[in-house]
Amino acid sequence: MSDRPSRRLVVEADGGSRGNPGPAGYGALVRDADTGEVLAERAGAIGRATNNVAEYQGLIAGLRAAADIDPAADVDVRMDSKLVVEQMSGRWKIKHPAMRPLATEAAGIAREFPRVRYSWIPRERNGHADRLANEAMDAAAQGRTWEPPEPQSPEPAPHTAPTTNRLSGWMAPPAPPTTTVLLRHGQTPMSVEKRFSGMVDAALTDVGQAQALAVAQRLHDVPFDAVYCSPLKRARQTADALGRDYLIDDDLRETDFGTWESLTFAEVRQRFPDELNAWLADPAVAPSGGESILDTIRRVTAARDRILAAHPGGRILIVSHVTPIKTLTLLALDASPAVLYRLHLDLVSISTIDWYSDGPAVLRSFNDGIHAAHLVESGQ
Repeated sequence: MSDRPSRRLVVEADGGSRGNPGPAGYGALVRDADTGEVLAERAGAIGRATNNVAEYQGLIAGLRAAADIDPAADVDVRMDSKLVVEQMSGRWKIKHPAMRPLATEAAGIAREFPRVRYSWIPRERNGHADRLANEAMDAAAQGRTWEPPEPQSPEPAPHTAPTTNRLSGWMAPPAPPTTTVLLRHGQTPMSVEKRFSGMVDAALTDVGQAQALAVAQRLHDVPFDAVYCSPLKRARQTADALGRDYLIDDDLRETDFGTWESLTFAEVRQRFPDELNAWLADPAVAPSGGESILDTIRRVTAARDRILAAHPGGRILIVSHVTPIKTLTLLALDASPAVLYRLHLDLVSISTIDWYSDGPAVLRSFNDGIHAAHLVESGQ
């Protein structure tokens, strides 16, 4: 028997109907869980059907595609259909006669894998599968059959020999760095009680609003080429206090803690001890219904790359959360994910990173919260 860990695949699936019932189609894709690379795409029109039937067809297509890639893989299925996720997880009964054979077919494919886990995700995080479903419906409306795009040969990236290390302040850079100023949001009821609040859309408390005003005063005269913000309310309210226009980047949101959301660490330890121990030991492990640290690192890295490409040599303010800011810090330090557990980040603290075009980055400051110290000292 091999001790080699199973490959991990992610299936994202969706379906839609223009009329419900009406002309319907499905979309699905398979990703490598460790790299995020899309390994397969599937889409098709299914004639007149309901949304739920189309969503099940997307699930079946995604599971079949995963089986074609590696039938021995562990599979994480992510869908924005609460109905399909709950029914396939065995928590809801399947009452509609049109869906029973589809659920049976999907379950039969799933049994061929060592493990299949179903997770609900917000619709905005399932955009790739949704796009495929709409492409299939559009093709059918034009009398065509959806076909995957021809693979493009990537153009070779220009070679730049990176500097192994940078002695900050001593070595002349090839070009001015892009500077990111990282701002954590203000206090919420969840942060007061130290509860997991990844996707919980908590608002700022009165103290949080005061903290946001304090950091706004500190940054009042600092010029920024752009401001980016997480879509979550606590970050947006903090950004609103700055009085500047900002762009929302979904990849700057906090980690989705799944079933741990709104629980304290002690409550998670009591209810999910094995899951918590695995999560603390392995950044690839995700809470049930949530995402892993590696998932967060991948999407934050993508956000960083987009921002740096859009603003070479600029100064950018990013309003976000603990894990994304720590992730940007570990990327700058070229550190392992374990460093996330060894960094402390206060509310409305500021951290600053210079990103250089020849590779190495420099952490200029971390967890600077002097602007809000008086709120702590006065008991607020």
